[in-house]
Amino acid sequence: MAEPITTSQFWVISPQNGEIVKAGLSPRLDDELLVRTIYSGVSRGTESLVFKGKVPRSQYESMRAPFQEGNFPGPVKYGYSNVGEVVDGPAEFVGRVIFCLYPHQSQYVVSSNAVIVLPEGLPPERAVLAANMETAVNVVWDACPGVGDRIVVIGGGVVGLLAGWLCAQVPGVEVTLVDVNSSRESVASVLGLNFCTEVQPHVRADLVIHASGQPEGLVGALKVAGMEATIVEASWYGDGIVELPLGEEFHARRLILKSSQVGQLPSHRTPRWTRAKRLALALNLLQEPQLDSLITGESRFEELPVLMGKLSQGSGSTLCHRIVY
Repeated sequence: MAEPITTSQFWVISPQNGEIVKAGLSPRLDDELLVRTIYSGVSRGTESLVFKGKVPRSQYESMRAPFQEGNFPGPVKYGYSNVGEVVDGPAEFVGRVIFCLYPHQSQYVVSSNAVIVLPEGLPPERAVLAANMETAVNVVWDACPGVGDRIVVIGGGVVGLLAGWLCAQVPGVEVTLVDVNSSRESVASVLGLNFCTEVQPHVRADLVIHASGQPEGLVGALKVAGMEATIVEASWYGDGIVELPLGEEFHARRLILKSSQVGQLPSHRTPRWTRAKRLALALNLLQEPQLDSLITGESRFEELPVLMGKLSQGSGSTLCHRIVY
């Protein structure tokens, strides 16, 4: 009989307190895979809110990650960006590198239906962006950019940058990224986006995507949206309260304020798309080398408890932070 496998897992034990813990893996079933993690990615916005215990009680169920263990505010094992090598399982998977929406863990057993083999040519190092790209795809589906649109993206985090980059592929579109952090300009340039550090009040955009996670950014979105334009709100505020000046131009310009959340496909896509198909699309879209500019740091798995404390304290210049196993 094979010896039980012990794995290392990152848990948020309580708000602002993370630990690496050891646990045994259940025996693998015939259709399951044993995966050795190569990289995972920290989705800094959402994972910082989880680390700080800021998930509202009303959202405990809707915010559960696919392979989460425990419950908010803790102890909870949370995360959804895992790239690994299949070391045991059905022959067609063994030796393949896969992406799975799994938390930060050194080894794990998972159904073969829950993984996607990386497309040929996609480096595993870049594949940690897959969950963010999937979110950005959903944002763009909700936004419905049109040929020739003038688009403003407020918030230069990973999702904002990816959504802006996707929109820029539409013919004739002009995309401007707005972020108070001037260090985002170099990344925006690599992705072919215009950049400024504050909203330009004379702009009347056809479409605004807000992804800064800050209420001030959403206020700015109301200022630059043109007549009958759509503002897509991609930020998640946890248990925060947002105040907006809806007594000013909001009604006069007949603006549309629309939420986007990756847990639900837009209704106009559901007849033809599934979550698995959307994730496969996200991985294929990551083939472009310039997207490496979104990965701004790398740490060893053992450093994750201290790292999460640092990442949750402020925005800084961190975009995607890659964890190496």
